[in-house]
Amino acid sequence: MQNYLEELNEVQRAAVVETEGPTLVIAGAGSGKTRVLTYRIAHLLKQDVKPYRILALTFTNKAAREMKDRIATVVGQHNAASLWMGTFHSIFARILRFESKHLGYPSSFTIYDSTDSKNLIKSICKKMKLNDKAYKPGSVLSRISAAKNDLVTPVAYARDVNRIAADKASQIPLVHEIYSQYMRECYKSGVMDFDDLLLNTNILFRDFPDILKKYQQQYDYILVDEYQDTNFSQYLIIKKLAEKHNNICVVGDDAQSIYSFRGAKIENILNFRNDYPGYKIFKLEQNYRSSQNIVNAANSIIEKNQGQIQKNVYSENAVGNPVRVLKAYSDIEEGFLITNDIFEKRMKYQLDFKDFAILYRTNAQSRVFEEALRKKNLPYKIYGGLSFYQRKEIKDLLAYFRLTVNPADGEALKRVINYPARGIGKTTLDKITAAADASGRTIWELLLNATAAQLGVNAGTLKKLHTFIALITRFAAQLEQLSAYELAAEIASASGIMHDLHGDKSIEGQGRIDNINELLNGIKDFSTTKQEEGITPNLVNFLEEVSLLTDQDNESKDDINKITLMTIHSAKGLEFKNVYIVGVEEGLFPSLQSVDSEKALEEERRLFYVAITRAEQNATISFARSRYKYGELTYSRPSRFIGDIDQSYLDVHADDIVSSQPKSNSTALPRNFRKLGNTRAETPKIRMNYSGNNEKPKINVNFNAASPNQIVPGAMVEHERFGRGKVVNVEGLEPNRKATVMFENAGQKQLLLKFAKLKILL
Repeated sequence: MQNYLEELNEVQRAAVVETEGPTLVIAGAGSGKTRVLTYRIAHLLKQDVKPYRILALTFTNKAAREMKDRIATVVGQHNAASLWMGTFHSIFARILRFESKHLGYPSSFTIYDSTDSKNLIKSICKKMKLNDKAYKPGSVLSRISAAKNDLVTPVAYARDVNRIAADKASQIPLVHEIYSQYMRECYKSGVMDFDDLLLNTNILFRDFPDILKKYQQQYDYILVDEYQDTNFSQYLIIKKLAEKHNNICVVGDDAQSIYSFRGAKIENILNFRNDYPGYKIFKLEQNYRSSQNIVNAANSIIEKNQGQIQKNVYSENAVGNPVRVLKAYSDIEEGFLITNDIFEKRMKYQLDFKDFAILYRTNAQSRVFEEALRKKNLPYKIYGGLSFYQRKEIKDLLAYFRLTVNPADGEALKRVINYPARGIGKTTLDKITAAADASGRTIWELLLNATAAQLGVNAGTLKKLHTFIALITRFAAQLEQLSAYELAAEIASASGIMHDLHGDKSIEGQGRIDNINELLNGIKDFSTTKQEEGITPNLVNFLEEVSLLTDQDNESKDDINKITLMTIHSAKGLEFKNVYIVGVEEGLFPSLQSVDSEKALEEERRLFYVAITRAEQNATISFARSRYKYGELTYSRPSRFIGDIDQSYLDVHADDIVSSQPKSNSTALPRNFRKLGNTRAETPKIRMNYSGNNEKPKINVNFNAASPNQIVPGAMVEHERFGRGKVVNVEGLEPNRKATVMFENAGQKQLLLKFAKLKILL
């Protein structure tokens, strides 16, 4: 592809060809940032820059693969394959393997996922005899992760007055001790977790200046995708590596900075000009994805934020439909409204299921939409659910792989020492774990030479332990001789896993066998690909790739043509023809935790901006008047964010929206929606009090419900949660009189009239 520059608009082309010095590319939603980043790298290679002198960092393996494929069409497969391109974690894991001896780790260190880390923390808390209800592994791991991303080591953590105070306030004052023991156990086992890959790279560059200098000299050009999502640890590594040549290009959009809960710092992109004086800035402002109405609506949202880099995003696509706002009586009706709309749009316009996405603020919101979709028999997938690599049978086989590569991996050993069952029970495992702890050795080191007396087991159990040790030793001996696929197939068979699974004749059992075979197929594909790239396809390489997969890398081929359900956080970077943003209510979106902080509220608004800009042709916003919260039915208010949207880009009834809003907020709804005029005769029925605090609005008990004996077949009625409907049948006597009602959106329901509170519509 010799004419790649002709595919770019004027600003994109300038961002591609002006390669020297620090460069900031601000890329609005749908503005072709991937194309710019890709072609900038291709252009460097066309200028005879050696591929190994270019470092390109992304946030997903999928993004790295797509970029490499595009680059290959310009400069050839060989040059593209030789680039240092990948996720932050995969690139720095690669560097750490080369330099591991300096930090005291084996080059074959294994990488813990969050499940492994939580298991280890649970084990540590048990040894420390801590209350497992207070010291929840997930919460403790979250604090440890946050500390690592801020480059706070266990020693520094123990001296950090603010962190210690926060832990005490949360009644978990010993997190710093757990952190310290956790790091010791990982080090002893030759293991790093996800955050260690960044923390240890920083430590490596800090403590070994010659190594830092080596990599500074190697990378003439550094390019970073999604720079607004970098945390402090990533920011510092990039800054150190760029010091020598100063040829750093970062691409991102401050308006899409939504991951502060993961440690991402919007300041990294906002302060780029201070970090790199003399920088060039290019603003990609043309949105190629969305209609003009969607782009304009999104602009009117984000302009309310104070902390941003100003830009004027525009679209030259069709004007398109206005953004629809749907009111539902309840979260249940909301599910039916959205599902019915998807059904009708798909039939009317002959669309695929994959053209639709339902986006929500929290995972818990998916339930009502799943139920509604199932009732309509519409296929869907939940994005970010249990990934393929988290399934039990897959984790079991991967644990064998990890032990083969690194026998010191204690969590892997504990997982499979008695799977398939070989007579090594929990009591035995507890004994050998305690003996290993007492001796300061790993379980593996202890088992290699221990006697029955040292372990506190009988001769028969010792024999079983030795058989297991011999099995893993045999696998490890073949690590260099066999390819990843050959050794994986051998382990699946010789470990007894396949034999055990074949013993289960159920449909679920067959599914587990299919999953193992699918894993082996994946390893075969991995081996073939690596061989074609000139890389030795051993099990170490495969395990590293699997350990660093992200949600977007786990999509199954079977999931391609299904309606997508996902959180808005998971949706960034994706696009769909039709997008439904649901549950857009005060206290839910923006979240209750964010409304008292202007900084947090601005991030919530950026999240809403991201949601709108996922849509290509149609965007629909919905809210429910009521939903259950903590087991109590409460009224909900439409979100202030709906009021942020310029009314000229909306399709909405004013009286669906107007309600009591936060008076202290400059974007209160009534200001915008009064312009629309009230198109209905009746006064809005939503009446809520708002005092600016976290008080939950209670449901209005005065619904003007008819008495049960007034409900007759054929009557049009209204229910607080199910909306409008027609009475089909009434049966029984008081107090057990029942009515069958066909609701417009919620379908047919049979209701006990003394509880249903139906209102008769005239």
